[in-house]
Amino acid sequence: MTSLGAPALPPRRQKTSFVTAAVASVGPAVVRIDTERLVDRQPLEGYLFPGLEPDGQRRESGQGSGVIVNEEGFILTNAHVVKNAAKVTVTLTDGRVFEGQVKGQDDYMDLAAVKIKPTGRKLPTAPLGRSDDLQVGDWVIAIGNAVGLDSTVTLGIVSSLQRSAAEVGIPNKKVNFIQTDAAINPGNSGGPLLNEFGEVIGINTAIRANAAGIGFAIPIDTAEKAMRELSQGRKIAHAYLGISMSTLTPDSARQNNADPNSNVELPEISGALVLAVAPETPAAKAGFKKFDLIQELDGKAVKSAADAQSIVDNCKVGQSLVAKIIRGPKTLSLNVVTGDLNERPEKPASPRGAP
Repeated sequence: MTSLGAPALPPRRQKTSFVTAAVASVGPAVVRIDTERLVDRQPLEGYLFPGLEPDGQRRESGQGSGVIVNEEGFILTNAHVVKNAAKVTVTLTDGRVFEGQVKGQDDYMDLAAVKIKPTGRKLPTAPLGRSDDLQVGDWVIAIGNAVGLDSTVTLGIVSSLQRSAAEVGIPNKKVNFIQTDAAINPGNSGGPLLNEFGEVIGINTAIRANAAGIGFAIPIDTAEKAMRELSQGRKIAHAYLGISMSTLTPDSARQNNADPNSNVELPEISGALVLAVAPETPAAKAGFKKFDLIQELDGKAVKSAADAQSIVDNCKVGQSLVAKIIRGPKTLSLNVVTGDLNERPEKPASPRGAP
């Protein structure tokens, strides 16, 4: 009771949560990345945009997020955030501004390493966790600069693991994704996805425009390994064959075979159907042809284009594989040696399911 006889108020509750603690710990290490890139002007732009550069180019600005991973000033972000940037500016939550240098980037993984030079005060850093022990249903926290709003925090769960790039709708990427329902909006790209302990377990990277409430992140185990190479300016080797494929099922084969306008008869079984073979690629040298049906790669069964893609993605450059295929009435074995995607010819096969 108070001196006036009124009941005493209970002690003020302490407002704490794992989200609050995680954001307080990692938030200072999440940065805003502003970029400027020079873009070739289009016809008539000189009249519409009088501020063009002397060489006929105009400046285009972009923005994304990143996370400082060590005291040396290395920042993990997405490759598309800094791609072709003529200028990179990094802003910390405490107001400090640094010029950023892109040390390395990999478009196939959508990862980049940006370096800033620490001066004066120590740089805040984010602890890296593990993504290999994540489970569906685990809490996750996304931090970034959503639609230009600094330090935006959203909460969700792990919705799925090991989502292939083809499933996500970006088949040219060489990474499997963490799927989450934590809101990941424009500007969040490159920011961290945290676990409930405030550890970075992913790098936010993709949004499916046709599905609300679905976001994707690159697992930190993958990103950390890539960072070691990119921070030293080294390229990351990616195995490839040089074919585009589609999944064939018994139903789709029957529909094709019943079509009077079809010019090919397909076996009514499942597999990866070759749609195109890029010239001067490992697949072309090995003798792959259009409409070959891949049944096995490297001793592993292939029931879909995603199966074949996954097998190739897990191979090393220069690795020899045996492909068992069906070509017309024949079953053949082809020996193919994987090439490096960074060294592929200028005109690859169609990007649709193209390992």
